[in-house]
Amino acid sequence: MNTPDPDGLLAEQLLRFTRRVHRIQKRHLELSDLGITPAQSRLLRTLAHFSAPPRMADLAERLEVVPRAVTTLVDGLEASGKVRRVPDPTNRRVIRIELTDEGRETLRELRRARRSAAREILAPLTDVERAVLGELLDTLVDGTAAQRC
Repeated sequence: MNTPDPDGLLAEQLLRFTRRVHRIQKRHLELSDLGITPAQSRLLRTLAHFSAPPRMADLAERLEVVPRAVTTLVDGLEASGKVRRVPDPTNRRVIRIELTDEGRETLRELRRARRSAAREILAPLTDVERAVLGELLDTLVDGTAAQRC
């Protein structure tokens, strides 16, 4: 007898929702006409979280990708003037990556595009539903069971 698999159904719904989020964010990114890919967008956002210019290996680790993938992304962003390679002041063999003024402006535009995408994605939900969704997502992201009363 075939019994429904509620966890399998939820997993499928999450995957479909994730694909929808990616599609909507990609469309908003394209509409913002910044000329960068979603992967480059992610690298810029990650770069902005470092207090000092990171090494490419640091970026690769934070992004959970191989260093070669970061090199390709940095090459494209450097060619468009959004980042630059700078020598490490303490070790000339080490290269660090920093945002340029154009890169910071691109980040501001990216944030606007992401907020616009979020408004579209969350439009069907009420404020209460958004709050509940936020709590549920926090629980899933943290990987721990929420305290239940």
